[in-house]
Amino acid sequence: MDSDTAMHLLSETLLTAAKISAPILLATLAVGVVISIFQVVTQIQEMTLTFIPKLITVVAMVVVTGAWMMAVVVEFTKRLFGLIAGM
Repeated sequence: MDSDTAMHLLSETLLTAAKISAPILLATLAVGVVISIFQVVTQIQEMTLTFIPKLITVVAMVVVTGAWMMAVVVEFTKRLFGLIAGM
């Protein structure tokens, strides 16, 4: 494996990781901002208030986008094994 192939594989791996984590991170970010605005408006400064809604959001996003995330990972793995077999 030359350095060009290794760099391509690294960039593809990072892109795949970003692609499958983006929906969960963006949804959690949105919920965190909404709860922070709620805390500012009501002046409730409880640190544990954000934990449960974010946890529920993560679980809901995994349920909703889990099949798509698995398909992306399986496709990447197939390409990776194809590359290994071609060596």
